[in-house]
Amino acid sequence: MNPVVSIIMGSTSDLPVLEKAAKFFDEMEIPFEMNALSAHRTPAEVEAFAHGAKERGIKVIIAAAGMAAHLPGVIAAMTTVPVIGVPINSTFDGMDALLAIVQMPPGIPVATVGVNAGLNAAILAMQMLAVADEAIAQRFAQYKASLAQKIVKANADLAQVHYKFKTN
Repeated sequence: MNPVVSIIMGSTSDLPVLEKAAKFFDEMEIPFEMNALSAHRTPAEVEAFAHGAKERGIKVIIAAAGMAAHLPGVIAAMTTVPVIGVPINSTFDGMDALLAIVQMPPGIPVATVGVNAGLNAAILAMQMLAVADEAIAQRFAQYKASLAQKIVKANADLAQVHYKFKTN
């Protein structure tokens, strides 16, 4: 089994955020890999990873980083594989990381999800993969339908909650 998604974290301290992505890929049967790479501490390894990602069959890269958060942009600068950035809340409520990832120069886009939104990064990656893979597209459609069912169930549960002035 060869990975089609690569999850890259600047530090293993980012793992709790990215575990949500890993669990989602497991549930959706999408092969992925996980590695820790640092734009500042291991720049040569980041460069080797980015230059070799496409040739290894990687179709989407999720890159998470906090503070200065250069990792997603550095990877995006060195590959044609789409990069999804996940800002990590490590300082300033994650706003510094969010701005560092989202404010890329022209020609080096990084799709960016919310602070600590590892699950949304995985969902976006699956949606990207679904464009060219009908089996993934079907699993994605089922996942989206399941989201609607959660709200239907929530409303049924809320109907059982009673207050003196509640009208429904």
